[in-house]
Order: sequence, then C-alpha cells, then structure tokens
Amino acid sequence: MSVQELTVVLVKGGREKIRYPAARVADDGDRVSVRAPWAAEGVRDFGFVRFEPGDVFVEHFWRTRWYAVKEVWTGDGVLKGWYCDVTRPAVVRDGEITVEDLDLDLWVSADGASVLRLDEDEFAESGLAATDPEAAAEAVRALDTLDEQARTPAGLPGLLS
Repeated sequence: MSVQELTVVLVKGGREKIRYPAARVADDGDRVSVRAPWAAEGVRDFGFVRFEPGDVFVEHFWRTRWYAVKEVWTGDGVLKGWYCDVTRPAVVRDGEITVEDLDLDLWVSADGASVLRLDEDEFAESGLAATDPEAAAEAVRALDTLDEQARTPAGLPGLLS
C-alpha cells in the first residue's frame, strides 16, 4: 500500500461493518481527509438521497472529534450533500483509519434546505447510555454540534475550512 492510500474501517457494535480503500487527500494531524468511491454493493436508497455506483465520497475524519463528515458527489461532480456519522474519534495507524459508528447520523442536502437527524431510535436501543454514559453524552453533543453548524450560514463546509 502506498503512502497515499489508506483503508477505512467502520466498526459498529464491536464488529467490522465495512472496509474499503481510500486515497488520502490531506492530513493536518487532527483531521484526515480521504476520497473513495461508493464502497457498498449496488444502490442504497434512503428516500432523501440515493448512494449508487459511481458516487464519490470525500470523507473527513478527526482524531479529536466525535464525528465524520462525508461529502457525497455524483460521478460527474454534482454535490448531493453531506452524510455525517457520529463516531468515536478516529484512530489512524498502520495505513488504516478506524472509526466506531455510534448510530447517530445527520443528512444535509447540497442546498442546505434539508437537515435530517437520523437513527436516534437505533442509538436509544443500542444501550450506550447505560454501558458508556460518557460516550453517549459525547455522541449526543456531536449530533447537536453538527445539526447547529448545518443550520448556520456557513453550513457544514464551515467545519471543513
């Protein structure tokens, strides 16, 4: 694996959910950004957005923040929006970025008109509040931070500048 390539590993519930190759775009010591094609099989239609073969994700992971922000682009360069995962801070080592998904998500449409909080029911059912109350509190704060930022004039790109 070359210096510019990384493997992204998403863990959920203590198990590896998905692993995919990505090209490093930047790394400032806290935030590492990568570019990767849609890594899952086929089309994933959420109703508010479709992820499909040919889509490109520019993903931003932080070593100190409890979320990841993923810019979602069509293959021909049209921004669909931002999919945000609430995660534990990323661990970057040995050519891998590992993040633990904490169930909470946020979708922001490209025009900023639609901001959707997702999977709060899954988060409640995960039991994290009972097993790790500090992590659960960080996760809720992270979702609130993303939601608030998405509703500012700068939107989510404000986090990335």
